[in-house]
Amino acid sequence: MASSQDARMPLLDHLRELRKRVVRASVAILLASGLGWYFYNSIITTLALPVCDLAEAQRNGDTNCGALYISGVLGPLNLQIKVALLSGVIVAAPFWLYQLWAFIAPGLHRKEKRNSVLFLVSATPFFAAGATLGYLILPVAIKVLFGFTPNALSNLVRFDDYLDFVMRIILLFGLAFELPIFLITFNLIGFLRGETILRPWRIWVFCIVLFTAAFTPTADPLTMALLAVPLVMLYFAAGGIALLVDKRRDKRAGKIEIESTAIDAPSPISE
Repeated sequence: MASSQDARMPLLDHLRELRKRVVRASVAILLASGLGWYFYNSIITTLALPVCDLAEAQRNGDTNCGALYISGVLGPLNLQIKVALLSGVIVAAPFWLYQLWAFIAPGLHRKEKRNSVLFLVSATPFFAAGATLGYLILPVAIKVLFGFTPNALSNLVRFDDYLDFVMRIILLFGLAFELPIFLITFNLIGFLRGETILRPWRIWVFCIVLFTAAFTPTADPLTMALLAVPLVMLYFAAGGIALLVDKRRDKRAGKIEIESTAIDAPSPISE
């Protein structure tokens, strides 16, 4: 890690750094939101599939699509704005996550900064994997939740509420899958050791289950388990990788120490 003198930063510099990172992240989200606005119809037809085939309904000129509906004069506009912004947050997630990482780890040496590039490279596929898993479990979650509707009653769902629910699940799963990336990157820069990660494993498992129960939009145990189980597995995998990195690092440090002590002490000059 960098020395305390090099890593020390005045409060105003911290605020300037925070402002710079927030501005960059906001610009990235706004640019990605433009893509969400442009591909709005493709996005909503894809996300509506667990409930109804919106694309088929549009082609047939139908006035309704399953249990989904839009209400209010500003309803369609608000829906498109919400979808565009949430799409921007999801698409730009790897970039603004890296801005967060760059803000909390400004005092790294050059070698440690090269290791931190792993975060940016790995964040995108892991986030995509989590978001994909969130989308794939949507039909199961929606079927379970709709199953609680009493007989002889219709369950009409506002389209904006439904899309907010769907995109929250996708974003939550994507962010949750960033946990091993944070742990491994902190280990590579020497901030966390593998033993430190794995020793309180019971607390970690409890916190993961608590996190999924608190932030998963659905209340069914199936959806929470589908998020909690992969997270626990990723946590133990990250801890195992950290142990291997520590073993290799300690072996290298021990070899350097042995070589340094093997140097013969200078012998006195005989008179």
